[in-house]
Amino acid sequence: MIYYYDYTYKFCNLIIAEENGRICNVSFKIKKNTEDWKKNETPIIKKAAKQFNDYFNGKLKVFDLPLALHGTVFQLKIWNALQVIPYGETRSYGQLAAMIENPKASRAAGMANNRNPAAIIIPCHRIIGHDGSLTGYAGGLELKQQLLNLEKENSI
Repeated sequence: MIYYYDYTYKFCNLIIAEENGRICNVSFKIKKNTEDWKKNETPIIKKAAKQFNDYFNGKLKVFDLPLALHGTVFQLKIWNALQVIPYGETRSYGQLAAMIENPKASRAAGMANNRNPAAIIIPCHRIIGHDGSLTGYAGGLELKQQLLNLEKENSI
């Protein structure tokens, strides 16, 4: 069973979901095929919600939550690499692909980034274009910029 709960923060609304005591999804809106999810604020969801509150207030730089990630081997490599990018820093899609020792896979890295199941915890917002421009983000480019600004201001 997957349980979820929705929260409102100063930057955005989040839906946090868990499966078997592990966070399996963090998104900005309910996704497709979630009709069998049950609304319930479980202990791990409450823990995640507190960590998000601390993150949005500049008090948390690294999330400490058990994750249940479902994806291909390539996606899992990308999602793990994203978690290595330090708070307050950015990387390009090409740099992300190079992090998994597949430098020619920048487009595939972008697609895996796009399928990130745990927004913000897996910091896909830290990926930008090779020219430094902001690129797509599920929460919108304005939110992406706010997250990058928040991290830049608090990384000192």
